[in-house]
Amino acid sequence: MENAAPALMNSAAMDDVGAPLLTYCDDATGERVELSATALAGWAARTARLLREGCGLGAGSRAAVLLPPHWQTAAVLLGAWSAGVSVSFRLAATAGLPALGPGADEPLDATFVAPERVDNWLDDVPDAPHRFVSGLAADSEPPAGYRNFLAEVGRYPEAPAGFTPIGEGDAATVDGTSYREWGRLARELAEIYDLRAGDRLLVDAAEHEHPVKWLLAPLAAGASVVLCAHLDPATAATRAEAEHATRVL
Repeated sequence: MENAAPALMNSAAMDDVGAPLLTYCDDATGERVELSATALAGWAARTARLLREGCGLGAGSRAAVLLPPHWQTAAVLLGAWSAGVSVSFRLAATAGLPALGPGADEPLDATFVAPERVDNWLDDVPDAPHRFVSGLAADSEPPAGYRNFLAEVGRYPEAPAGFTPIGEGDAATVDGTSYREWGRLARELAEIYDLRAGDRLLVDAAEHEHPVKWLLAPLAAGASVVLCAHLDPATAATRAEAEHATRVL
C-alpha cells in the first residue's frame, strides 16, 4: 500500500491483491462488505487525499478516531497514517494497550465519530475544525455540524497522491508512539495469536475493539480478517466454518 506506514503492514498481506483481505459482517443489520487488498488500499488513498487535499492536514496534524471496529474505520486509520496524521482512540485501556483518548487540552484537527455516538457523546466529542460521521450510507444526511465521511471520501480518486514518505520513527498516535513501535506491538500480538501469512482470522468486534488486534496484527502477519459485529456466540463456530477461518479471536 503506497505511502502507508511501512512498519504497520507486511507486504505478504498484500500479495494476492484480488483475494479478500478484510471482510466485514454485521449480524444485526445483515451488512456484508468484502474488500481486497486493492480495494482497501483505494479507500485508504481516498481518505488520505480527503485529509490532505480537502482538509489541508498532514504531518503534525492530529485526528480523533472515535469509531468501533468497521471496514470504514480501517480506511480512516490507514488513510490518516498514509497522510502522516497521528490519531487517538477512545477506548478502554485493556491488556496493556493504551487508551489514547484525546484530552481536553489536546488540539485536534479532525474528528471521526460513529452516528450512534454523536448524541450520546454530544458533550464529550472533542471539537475540531473538520468533523466526520463514519458508518452512514453515502446518501444519508449527517447530524448538524458533521460531514458524511463516505460521501466526502467518495469525491477523491483511489490513486495515491505521492505524499512525502512517512518514516518509521514518526508519531502514529498522539502520545508520540511511532509507527515502528506500533508495528512491533502488532507483530508481537500476531505471534501470540499464532498468525501466519495466509491465515484467515475471524474477530468478534465486540470483544476486540482495539485496532491493533483486529487490523494491525493480522496485517503484520500477512493474514486476512473476517470482522464480525453483533456476532451471536451460538453461531460463531458455524460462521467461522462458513468463512473458512483458520483462527478465531
